[in-house]
Amino acid sequence: MRLTLHDELIVNKIYFFRKQKVMLDSDLAELYQVETKRLKEQVKRNIERFPQQYMFELTEGEFEILRSQIATSKEGRGGTRYLPMVFTEHGILQLSNVLKSNRAIAVSFRIIDVFVRLRQSLSDNTELRLAIEEIRKKTDNNSKNIEIVFKYLDELLEKKEDKKPRKPIGYKLPVKKQ
Repeated sequence: MRLTLHDELIVNKIYFFRKQKVMLDSDLAELYQVETKRLKEQVKRNIERFPQQYMFELTEGEFEILRSQIATSKEGRGGTRYLPMVFTEHGILQLSNVLKSNRAIAVSFRIIDVFVRLRQSLSDNTELRLAIEEIRKKTDNNSKNIEIVFKYLDELLEKKEDKKPRKPIGYKLPVKKQ
């Protein structure tokens, strides 16, 4: 099956709850081209495949945060009677097992690929940040060293300017009177 789902479409449907990247049941249903109600039915029939780390239901507070993120203006739950389920990367993979359509399998793989690219991108950014921090530490140290050098130069210049004539030492010739 050939899919034309753009990464950006999928990325825009990924949210961050409970320190995990997740997708909403309604967004997944839309991508799988099934009703949200049917998706939830299949999950409930196969609940043993969805432990808490794969899928969880949002709390009222989390749902309010979500509503503010997606700027929905509808009162209540925006037409839904139940709080949304959200699925982690592993939960999305399990959905393809319970929905059993070719589209569900293809879409799940496509979504997993996007999750993997996001994780790789985050890893690359972390490595870049660490390298920048290492450079910053070195330049901070160099700045301190340069500051010390200039301080010593200033002190030397001050000593040179404050030079008092020294009393000559050694044999002194008598001054002749004329």
